[in-house]
Amino acid sequence: MTLKSKQQAFIDLAKSEGMTNPMSRDDMKYLRENHGMSFPAWIMRDDSRRAGRGLYHVPELDGGTARVATPKPKIANVAAPAPVVPVAPVQGAVATVDSDMNLAMGMTGGERQSLVPTKAPEYVRWGHYSDIKKIINSGKKSGQTNVFVTGLSGNGKTFMVEQVCAELKRECYRVNITIQTDEDDLLGGFRLINGNTVWQDGPVTTALKTGGVLLLDEVDLGSYKMMCLQSVLEGKGVFLKKIGQWISAAAGFIVIATANTKGRGDDTGKFAGTGILNEAFLERFPFTMEQPYPTMAVEKKILTKAGCTDSDFVDNLTKWSDIIRKTFAEGGIDDIVSTRRLVNIITAYDIFNDKKKALGKCLARFDDDTKETFMRLYDKVDAETDFDAEEQPASATGNECPF
Repeated sequence: MTLKSKQQAFIDLAKSEGMTNPMSRDDMKYLRENHGMSFPAWIMRDDSRRAGRGLYHVPELDGGTARVATPKPKIANVAAPAPVVPVAPVQGAVATVDSDMNLAMGMTGGERQSLVPTKAPEYVRWGHYSDIKKIINSGKKSGQTNVFVTGLSGNGKTFMVEQVCAELKRECYRVNITIQTDEDDLLGGFRLINGNTVWQDGPVTTALKTGGVLLLDEVDLGSYKMMCLQSVLEGKGVFLKKIGQWISAAAGFIVIATANTKGRGDDTGKFAGTGILNEAFLERFPFTMEQPYPTMAVEKKILTKAGCTDSDFVDNLTKWSDIIRKTFAEGGIDDIVSTRRLVNIITAYDIFNDKKKALGKCLARFDDDTKETFMRLYDKVDAETDFDAEEQPASATGNECPF
């Protein structure tokens, strides 16, 4: 491309500072703070120049011309945080799988513990809710309806599945996957109980027997050890080799997995511990649903139902988060405000009755520069606030982010 005079001046200055391709957002920030250059929108808004989170192809620095690259799809906008509905601890059954299911299901006093999630009155149905409901209710053979739900953190993936189960009165066996999760955690194993070594069913085995919904939460944190679930994902049940018994899937059994990635790793650095899942494992999920953040209209409903009666505050929070997410998608910033974080702010506001304090407490998880930038941005969105300069000092050269 032929550079305009201002663009060429930017390149010449960057070269004089010894900068090379790819160029980072920190390099641009340095040029602005030390030479009065503005952020180069012609670089940052060109999808073909995206080289990674906060990195941009600028071959002009090395005497080349801009290359044309396939732009990465932008992650759109999705739903509320989740009150955790824990999977009940499975307590020891005797050494044969068919005996004493009461113990395996956590019964006490002869009464079976229900694993049907509690309905949350604050939940707003939206997005893939109706699709998940139809799939669970479809009556299709086990293995034909496994679902992989992917999307950024705090957008309501897990909460959605739990609330569908609550509406349908289906038991939900939520298993939080980690790198250490193995066959013994999932299928079961021998345990020492009251001095005796007995077999104890794992959550997968119990869900198979009862026809429940198996929710593999944060599945992209798992390892190759989850390959023990291949026959389960195919709907064929599982052979418990330690006790020599085959367990078939009862009617209604379905596997739903949630993850922040699509199981192909994370190149943003935001989701530590996520890895590349085995292709054969991923191939056994017929449905993949990409969960965005909710639209502003839906998010207003979520915040209102979360307990905020200040409609102006709700409006301003959704406008503020929308600006942040769009800037994040364009690579202008490295952090994002999730729907869960907005609900946290609403809760803090209800406690302190102070917008500035609520925002400050809930944004403190970010580094100081990001927190300050987000606070200043909210100050611009909400005309009624006045976060004074002494407590929220602006940098001498202005904003640190091209909002």
